[in-house]
Amino acid sequence: MVRRLFKTAMAWALHRSGADQFIGRMDGFRSMPLVLCYHRVVEDFAASARKTMPAMLISTRTLERQLDWIGRRFCFVSLEELGSWLEGEKNISRPVAAVIFDDGYRDVHTHAFPLLKRKGIPAAVSVVTDFIGTSEMQIYDRLYGLLLRRFVGRPSGAEDLGRLLAAVGIRRPADAALLSLTKEPHKTLSALVRELPQAEILRLIKVLEAGVDIPENDRLEFRSLDWAMLAEMHRAGISIASHTKSHALLTNESRQTVLEEVQGSRRELERRMGIEVKHIAYPDGHFNSAVIDAVAASGYRFGYTTCSHRDSRYPLLTVPRTILWENACMDFTGSFSPAILSCQIHRVFDFASGCRQPHASNRADYRRPRFVEIQS
Repeated sequence: MVRRLFKTAMAWALHRSGADQFIGRMDGFRSMPLVLCYHRVVEDFAASARKTMPAMLISTRTLERQLDWIGRRFCFVSLEELGSWLEGEKNISRPVAAVIFDDGYRDVHTHAFPLLKRKGIPAAVSVVTDFIGTSEMQIYDRLYGLLLRRFVGRPSGAEDLGRLLAAVGIRRPADAALLSLTKEPHKTLSALVRELPQAEILRLIKVLEAGVDIPENDRLEFRSLDWAMLAEMHRAGISIASHTKSHALLTNESRQTVLEEVQGSRRELERRMGIEVKHIAYPDGHFNSAVIDAVAASGYRFGYTTCSHRDSRYPLLTVPRTILWENACMDFTGSFSPAILSCQIHRVFDFASGCRQPHASNRADYRRPRFVEIQS
């Protein structure tokens, strides 16, 4: 509560004085378009947040409030228009903003799509092609759900998880991440996801599923779009981008896996949709120079991150995005705060913390790191 009160007061002061915009110009974002990143769109945030990572969620009501506020200050453009603007082929008098929904969840079609159509807002979905038209949960949703059911709420949950990881030969994450399991399980998930190659994540999921399962009714909430929904959205003007084949964190994978993930997704989308796919959003926003090289070699022209770092060789493959969710613009009372939203879109909070991702690639051969050689 104290932190939220301080954040509310700071945002109000910065927005009132115009300092939020000044900080945005200092960090170079005034010359860049505003690219927004959302994930799942739900009716009841509180109910859904009990089953998945809260920062993945936004309610329809809050989404509308955010888009209305932004739409009064920016011109919403499609990814195609954004690409033309980035390449200098299109001039737009007002500041521009683009909206991308990552992962391709079905609730984007159910809740966000009607809202976007009603308001005439162009948008895009970046999809994980292996899950389109299936009833499977995406990998990180499965892992989070299993962690919740197996360990969260138990006094010895962190210790139990640590012992299980040791028993199956997977080194435990840092103590701080492990001990956050009870109150902030998403931090434990992030530590595992950001340090493990996907093969090890799948091995961990298999071990966890031997002791607990996720009920079918809960699984249905995480379904992805099917091809018919994707085609309907595209006909209505929604752009389609890649989010890889399986949502592998590309910086943790071998060169061959990275190429399979980015090339395979692009080929499948172009084959099934009959479109040219030029845009890719990096899973979890993570990239390094090796990943950028593979994406460039695969024919993509635009890539979207979640941090401020740019690759000087391929600036259009490292376009920054701002992640928004339900509480991203809420004040200490839980009310919508234009001041906090303004600070978010001008990246005031990112400016203060800086980029924490290790973008340099020291693995010229894309050698996949083993989990026992964890890098933070």
